[in-house]
Amino acid sequence: AFARDPRFTFILLRENVGKRKAQIAAIRRSSGDLVLNVDSDTILAPDVVVKLALKMQDPAIGAAMGQLAASNRHETWLTRLIDMEYWLACNEERAAQARFGAVMCCCGPCAMYRRTALTMLLDQYETQMFRGKRSDFGEDRHLTILMLKAGFRTEYVPTAIAATVVPNKLRPYLRQQLRWARSTFRDTLLAMNLLPGLDRFLTLDVIGQNLGPLLLALSVLTGLAQFALTGTVPWWTCLMIASMTMIRCSVAAVRARQFRFIGFSLHTFINIFFLLPLKG
Repeated sequence: AFARDPRFTFILLRENVGKRKAQIAAIRRSSGDLVLNVDSDTILAPDVVVKLALKMQDPAIGAAMGQLAASNRHETWLTRLIDMEYWLACNEERAAQARFGAVMCCCGPCAMYRRTALTMLLDQYETQMFRGKRSDFGEDRHLTILMLKAGFRTEYVPTAIAATVVPNKLRPYLRQQLRWARSTFRDTLLAMNLLPGLDRFLTLDVIGQNLGPLLLALSVLTGLAQFALTGTVPWWTCLMIASMTMIRCSVAAVRARQFRFIGFSLHTFINIFFLLPLKG
């Protein structure tokens, strides 16, 4: 139906060349002032384009992202946790970063870019190398970092809602998290010389994102060592992790006005027993 509509142009690539090259092919064929990136498994609310475009009226803004939710939230216990994880990532991390005009990663399911900014950065984006070969992961974060390095602001629009399909089983979820972790650690190094020009909060935020998992891993290893060497349970470590988890979940429940966020405390077990060993 859309192929017969003259307002749409479809670009068919000969093979699956990955997200980055598909994006670049579309950007180079486009002509609009704004470029909207939407993942194939994402559904946008009817007013998303308008709300993002209104934010992009400021020429200093190079990119803006909307709020993400899990379209299959009610499918499994994991999708419920991921939906809450997305809410926290958007309305705590991204919202805080947006106060300083520097969202560190405009997520792919719903992100709008300024075409003139993309044109400036496209060659850098296309030729990114990692370990001696062209990078094939971390497109969203890298493009956002390039925007910030070029002097553009990046923003978050909480009222622009996009629902995306999330993994409903643990194995694909862990694979997804591993890809994102690799991107975070790699592009954090690229952003280090950018941080002094931004707010101090953003420096602490980036450092915390990378040191936080390390400190949690050290706490868990210390507790395991105590148990192995002395046969005693590290109650103090367990109490601190449980207390911090409940405080965070309680604050989220109050802010979101949804009691279900207390259940996000279950994600701590996934974090400790699956994500930490995987990222390590």
